[in-house]
Amino acid sequence: MSSQATPTLRLMGIGASPGVAVGHAFILDRKRIRTPKLRLAEAEVEPERMRMKTAVDLSDRQLAELKEQITRTEGSDHALILEAHRLMLHDPMLVDAVNQLIVEDRINAEWAVRRVARKIKHLFDNIPDEYFRERRSDVDYVADRIIRNLMGQVVDEEVEVPAEAIVVAHDLPPADASLMARSGRVAGFVTDLGGQTSHTAIVARARETPAVVGAGRASEQISPGDLVAMDGTRGIILVNPTEEQLQSFREEQRRHQEAEQLALATKDLEAVSTDGFRIRLNGNMEFLEEIPSLLAHGAEGIGLYRTEFMFLDRKTAPTEEEHYRAYRQVLEAMGGKPVTIRTLDLGGDKVPGKTKHEKEPNPAMGLRAIRYCLSNRELFRVQLRALLRASVHGNLRLMFPLICGVSELREARSELEACRTELGRAGVPVGKRFPVGIMVETPSAAVIADRLAQEADFFSVGTNDLIQYSLAIDRQNREVAYLYRPLHLSVLRMLETIVHAAKAANIPVSMCGEMAGDPLYTLVLLALGFDELSMTSGQIPAVKRFLRRVSRKDATELLREAMELTTAEEIERFVRTEMDRRFVDAPEPAPAAHEAPGDSPSGRTTG
Repeated sequence: MSSQATPTLRLMGIGASPGVAVGHAFILDRKRIRTPKLRLAEAEVEPERMRMKTAVDLSDRQLAELKEQITRTEGSDHALILEAHRLMLHDPMLVDAVNQLIVEDRINAEWAVRRVARKIKHLFDNIPDEYFRERRSDVDYVADRIIRNLMGQVVDEEVEVPAEAIVVAHDLPPADASLMARSGRVAGFVTDLGGQTSHTAIVARARETPAVVGAGRASEQISPGDLVAMDGTRGIILVNPTEEQLQSFREEQRRHQEAEQLALATKDLEAVSTDGFRIRLNGNMEFLEEIPSLLAHGAEGIGLYRTEFMFLDRKTAPTEEEHYRAYRQVLEAMGGKPVTIRTLDLGGDKVPGKTKHEKEPNPAMGLRAIRYCLSNRELFRVQLRALLRASVHGNLRLMFPLICGVSELREARSELEACRTELGRAGVPVGKRFPVGIMVETPSAAVIADRLAQEADFFSVGTNDLIQYSLAIDRQNREVAYLYRPLHLSVLRMLETIVHAAKAANIPVSMCGEMAGDPLYTLVLLALGFDELSMTSGQIPAVKRFLRRVSRKDATELLREAMELTTAEEIERFVRTEMDRRFVDAPEPAPAAHEAPGDSPSGRTTG
C-alpha cells in the first residue's frame, strides 16, 4: 500500500542497472562517521603513529578475509576490487601523508586520514576518464575502514536485509553490494554517489538487480520503511508514491518482466528488420561475471571488453601472464563468439609503476590510449603478447583506441607483428590471424575514415568521445552538459561519413557508445547501415525488439527527412514523433522458420 498521507517525493539519479522495483526502504548507514579532531602533545605523536599502523594492519586482515569470502561466492573478478583496496591501504600517497600530518601538524590519526582522503579524492575529481573518476568512492571506503578501526568500531557487520528491500545508501562498498545482491532479498539499490562505472552499478548489472546511483541526498531524504518505486533504466525514484503512480510502476515492472521473459525466449533470434537488414547485437563488458547476463539477453559477442580495470590501484602494471589469463577466460566463456578486446585506454598518470608525467593541462587530449602505448612500447608489448597467446582460445578481435591517423595505426600493427614474430621464434603457440580494428572517436579519424578503412579490418565508433570532441562539450560539466546532443546534424553527418567509408572498403562498422543501446537512436543507426551495435545486457532486448518491428526502408526515409532539419532540437523532436507515429504499434513478426544466429558481417580478417 502507498502512504497517501505522506507527500510523494520524486528523486532523479543515474539509471545504472535496468529494471523496475517496488519495495520498502532499507537504509544502510555505514558511510556517515563523525571524525574526531584532536591536537596532540609532542609525547603523543609516536604512539599515534603506532595506533595508525595497528589500524592499517587490522584493515588489511579484514580485507583479506573479505576477499577470500567473495572469491568463494562470487569469483575472482569482484575479489580484485578488494585486492585493489588492500593496495590502496598501503599506498604511500595515503599512509606516508597521514603519518606526515600526525608528525608535522600534531593531529590525531582519524583527522589526518580524513584530510588525506579528501586530498586524494580531489585528484580523482580531475581525471577525465569516467571509470577512474568513479574510484573516488574506493578512497572513502578505505579511509572509513581505517577510521572505524582507529575508533574501535565494528566493521563488516553482517547485514540482515528484509525481503524485497530497496537498499538505500550514501555509497555502497563493493563487498556489501555483492553479498546483498547474492542474497536474493534485495529488490533494488539506490545510492547518493556513483556513476555508470561505479562498483555498485557493475555488481548490480552483473546480478540483474535494478539500481539508481548518483541520486544526490537520497539517503537523507528517504526514511527507513518508506515505500519506494524505482526505475533503474530511467533513473527515477518515487518515495511514497500515490496509488496511481504505484500502479504505473507495477505495470512497468510487469512489462519489464515480460520483456525479460521474451528476451530469454528470443535470445537466439536474429536482430533483423522486417525487410531483412541484419544487425549483430553485442555486449559491452568489464568483468567476467557479466558474461552470463549478456548471453541470457542475446548478446552475439563482445563488442567492447575494457581492459583498464587490470591497471586499477596497483603498484606495478599487470604481467603478461595476468593479461593472458584474463583474456583467455573471456574468450573461453564466450565459446567461439567474437570477443573485441580494446587495448589500454588510459594515460600515464594512471598506469602503475610508471614515472608520473607532469600534470597535463588537458589530459583528455593528452598522452593517453594508443598514444601512451606507442610511447611506452614495452608496456604495450606485454599486452599484445598476451592477446596473441590468448587468441588460441577463442574468436578474438583486437581494437586500438583513440586512433587519429594512419601512422598511428601502422605503428600499432607493426608492434603487433613484431610480437607475433617474437613469440613464433620462442615457440609459443599463437592463434591464427585475427581482425585488427580501431575505435573511431575523434573528428580527425572520421574525416579520414576512407583512408583508415584501407588499413583497418573493422571500425567501432565510440560515440561518447566522438560527440564530446565534435561538439567541444564536456558532458561532466553541468554548465554545458545540455549541449551534448547525439542527434546534432554534425554528428549525424560524421556517422554517415564513417559508415560510407567502411562500406566502400567492405569492412564491418559497429558502435559501442551509449548511443548504441538507446532505442531512440535505433532507427537512425539502422538507416545509417551499422552492422553491429554493442551495449549493456539489459539494453539488448529492447533494441532487438525494436529492430525486428521496423523496416530499413522506413528508417532510411525518416533519416533523410531528419537530416533536412537544422537544429538538434528539431531533429530530436522529429525522430521522437515519427517513432511514435510510424513504428511503436507495429506488430512483431513471427520468427522465420529458417532463423538462427547468423554469421558475422563480411570483412577482412588479417592481423
